[in-house]
Amino acid sequence: MVVKFFCVFVMIGWARAWTGEINGRVMCDVCADSSIGPEDHILEGAEVAVLCITKSGEVLNYQAFTNSKGVYSVAETMPESNRWDSCLARPISSFHHHCTQLSNSNRAIHFSYSRPSGYSHSLKPFLYKPNTTPLYCS
Repeated sequence: MVVKFFCVFVMIGWARAWTGEINGRVMCDVCADSSIGPEDHILEGAEVAVLCITKSGEVLNYQAFTNSKGVYSVAETMPESNRWDSCLARPISSFHHHCTQLSNSNRAIHFSYSRPSGYSHSLKPFLYKPNTTPLYCS
């Protein structure tokens, strides 16, 4: 009887839960032209910070690193009444030895989070540029 009550209680709790996800990519903009072209490549291990304010006013701070495909992801499951309201994502650092300067095109992205539970919000890529631009870019 106790186990049955516990299972029903847990299932009701999960039904009111909300899950959100934010993801994006970090790229090396080799020619520093603020566009992604065939010469550009992903940055593995780049650090991104995501700051979200919930509907109840709580501030949540997340940290993510890009994987081998240059993709970072932040996800959270919480009560629907406390879900993300707005977020700010910004790149923190690139550990790539040739591409460490943050491009001026997108230092941070502020956005409202209005996705239903279970859906992700994809952001445009953050771009880093090399310390010196290759001659073929001229």
